[in-house]
Amino acid sequence: MATGRTHRPATRSRGIPEATVARLPLYLRALTALSERSVPTVSSEELAAAAGVNSAKLRKDFSYLGSYGTRGVGYDVEYLVYQISRELGLTQDWPVVIVGIGNLGAALANYGGFASRGFRVAALIDADPAMAGKPVAGIPVQHTDDLEKIIKDNGVSIGVIATPAGAAQQVCDRLVAAGVTSILNFAPTVLSVPDGVDVRKVDLSIELQILAFHEQRKAGEEAASDGAGPAAVTREEPARSADQGPDGDVPAVMPA
Repeated sequence: MATGRTHRPATRSRGIPEATVARLPLYLRALTALSERSVPTVSSEELAAAAGVNSAKLRKDFSYLGSYGTRGVGYDVEYLVYQISRELGLTQDWPVVIVGIGNLGAALANYGGFASRGFRVAALIDADPAMAGKPVAGIPVQHTDDLEKIIKDNGVSIGVIATPAGAAQQVCDRLVAAGVTSILNFAPTVLSVPDGVDVRKVDLSIELQILAFHEQRKAGEEAASDGAGPAAVTREEPARSADQGPDGDVPAVMPA
């Protein structure tokens, strides 16, 4: 079976915008749900609504894939599932290592959605000697001393960092030196990586802060509609747009 080290998706070489690439998993999730219900075709409007985007954007995104649908019929669900999966590189086996097997790392290891989406958890790695050999999700945890050998033996190009913030950069450096070229970072810190290495950052605390912002804004609107004036705020900060994070940049899963 092919591994992630020798086969890489061609989205960049084909000129597909990063914003479109970021939406492809949303389309794939919606299409997979339709496929599981044996729905043969779907209109752009229906699929756009299921994916949470507008239909014009969806049609533009699909044009980059060379898929335009059939007037009056829509898109073939099974073909689109295959087409998007192929574009994302999910028609091959991608071995993944998870470093940091605390509560979050263990939860990720137990997540059942990896295998069905083309990802195989090849190894679990932790710095705690007491964790070595203990099975998590049926996989024995290995010590970080063996990280480089594990990466080489399993042909890993994707690493997941779920360590405390203080250890994340060192782990990142070792992963990159061992040949990992894509990293999913759950540690609450920004990683520095060389050119050619892709990092995606998942910061749950930022997501909660964004939700708190929206809750505060809704409370203020409700108070204003009741004639009570704007809700009190605890900090004097300029208002930010709804799609900005605490530092003014777009939040959610984003490049570190």
